[in-house]
Amino acid sequence: MEELLHYVWKHRLFPLKRLETTDGCPLEVIDPGLPNPHAGPDFFNAKVRIDGVVWAGHVEIHLRASDWIRHGHPTNPAYDSVILHVASDIDAKVCRTDGSPIPQLELHYPPYLQQNYEELLHASRYPACYRLIPRLPRLILHSWLSSLQLERFEAKTRQIEEWLHANGQDWEQAFFLSLARSFGFGVNSDLYERWARTIPLAAVNKHRDDLFQIEAIFFGQAGLLQEQPADDYQARLRKEYDYLQHKFSLSPAPEGHWSFLRMRPGNFPTVRIAQLAALYHRSQGLLSRLMEAGTLQQLRSLLSGEASVYWTTHYVFGEPSVPRPKRLSQSSADLLVINTVVPFLYAYGKRRGDERLCLRAGRLLEELKPENNSITRMWSECGLTAAHAADSQALLQLKKNYCDPKKCLFCRIGYEYFKADSATY
Repeated sequence: MEELLHYVWKHRLFPLKRLETTDGCPLEVIDPGLPNPHAGPDFFNAKVRIDGVVWAGHVEIHLRASDWIRHGHPTNPAYDSVILHVASDIDAKVCRTDGSPIPQLELHYPPYLQQNYEELLHASRYPACYRLIPRLPRLILHSWLSSLQLERFEAKTRQIEEWLHANGQDWEQAFFLSLARSFGFGVNSDLYERWARTIPLAAVNKHRDDLFQIEAIFFGQAGLLQEQPADDYQARLRKEYDYLQHKFSLSPAPEGHWSFLRMRPGNFPTVRIAQLAALYHRSQGLLSRLMEAGTLQQLRSLLSGEASVYWTTHYVFGEPSVPRPKRLSQSSADLLVINTVVPFLYAYGKRRGDERLCLRAGRLLEELKPENNSITRMWSECGLTAAHAADSQALLQLKKNYCDPKKCLFCRIGYEYFKADSATY
């Protein structure tokens, strides 16, 4: 398992005996270097001392030395800067493009490491490291959660950059995509995003003072006005949409199936789209207003609007219900802050080089209660309880990017698990 050799090299889990190259020269690892997640040598900027001479450069790792040849490295100039080749089976000599030999180190992973790794990979309970978590020092867990939170910020920033690139660097349009996706609250998120891509905010802004017309655009683009009208309100929306569609040359979203099954009525797409329409009706320059909000309560106030009067007595078109205002709850508003407002605040701060905005994004998460979902409850059962939304976001990142793809070798908890029994070997 080549990934285990990477792990041994990165964490310097070398045997107690003196290291030496296959030529018998004494070897000292001064700095193992930085892991390279992209094409090229496995570790950058390493530093080793071979037979008294200090070398600085890159390190390549394979299970077998012959993999160097099999992968075409002898003819690839990108590997000419390799100063050491590490393998567990030295079955061939390795050379640079000019034919000069590269020193090699035969390295094996300790038996306990393979045993612990296989335990994690094949554990019947999820997450596999559940037994270790309650015994870990709080400082280690807190440090790892902080790193995971930053990772999640960076991942969401990359997504926002993609939206900006696709929309001519229009922050308002990119924000609308993100907000619409968040309004799906997990179930219809992809469909909400595809729908939002068809909404030209420039056209919406021309009719921002008329909620009915915004609803017509939103519902029409969602394909929810195509059927035979269920009541007079839907018929009037359909008529208005036909006019606006012609005026702005609108093309509805690709046909998709909006999910209403196993969903609370308050989360029905019809209600959420009506709430989003009301939000854009009353909030000119929504993104800038949210970015300028000084407190969490101000953010909640900006996001907690109420859908139009029709939806007070409806969850879907044509089916009257007991009167109940369709106002976004505080818990829903908080999720919008967590999943859209905070990431945009961080991304905007990164783009402008304004560290204060980035820090403010982190502080907002620490003000919010942790999310309550199946993932956070799973971690809580393992002894890892979120204190605030920053922690719950970190735990989501941990499951999605480490536990699900079985990247235990890159996880701080996994590191503690691997070394747990090292003293006995």
